[in-house]
Amino acid sequence: MIDNAREVGEINVPGFDFHPLIGFEPTRYSVHVNGPWCIVFEFADEDASHVDLVQYH
Repeated sequence: MIDNAREVGEINVPGFDFHPLIGFEPTRYSVHVNGPWCIVFEFADEDASHVDLVQYH
């Protein structure tokens, strides 16, 4: 899903709690995966970069 997106809005699908994270420059986005796990990434020029799997809890 993230790899195929040409713009960041395409990642905003129901059920994934997609949202920008506050306090990051450039903007980082979060997508809920399962339980406490999220994929966090930057998005520019039709590409995701700095992709991390993060456990928030």
